[in-house]
Amino acid sequence: MSQGKPVVTITLMILCAAFFVIQFLYPPFTSQLWYAPVLTGVEPWRMLSSAFLHSPGGILHIVFNLYALWFLGQGLEPQLGRLRFALLYLISALGGSVGVLALSPLLQAVVGASGAIFGLFGALLVVLLQRRASVRSVLILLAANFALGFFVPNIAWQAHLGGLLTGAACAAVLVYAPKGKNRSLVQFGGLAAVAAVLCVLTAVLAGSKGLLF
Repeated sequence: MSQGKPVVTITLMILCAAFFVIQFLYPPFTSQLWYAPVLTGVEPWRMLSSAFLHSPGGILHIVFNLYALWFLGQGLEPQLGRLRFALLYLISALGGSVGVLALSPLLQAVVGASGAIFGLFGALLVVLLQRRASVRSVLILLAANFALGFFVPNIAWQAHLGGLLTGAACAAVLVYAPKGKNRSLVQFGGLAAVAAVLCVLTAVLAGSKGLLF
């Protein structure tokens, strides 16, 4: 557990806001960092950089994601610890991009922290289940937000699904790791394993779609 302010959460919010300002002032910045499956083989780093961008055409996208990040982060970060929470967020963002790679058209460009946000939702569910707490309200909120991806245009439900599954896997590694002197080793090793699986999936999917050179 970490004490004090949720430093990682606040830092992530500041980064997203700063990137949004840059996007507004310099529009080409968006296309330099967004992710589309077709770019996986040549610029794989976009799978993470896109998670710090948001739609420059409207403010609601970033406002909703920042609010969700604050809502989830201020509860999860103190429980998991700052470093573990930061890794959970980044690996979930990667998982969201893997979902896009697996399920979206090759030319579909995506931006936004939604994949990572849904990863935090998945992590919250696992934490509550591990504590045998009620998850009804979280499930309702999660289902409502996930359904939007099928009814509202320009929402990448594929990233939501990938992030959700990845976040749940990461949280399971963290909260179900056996207690003892080697617990941290198991936790970080488990997170590394999840990240490795995502990298292997990326390579396999990119290879099957002819994106590797």
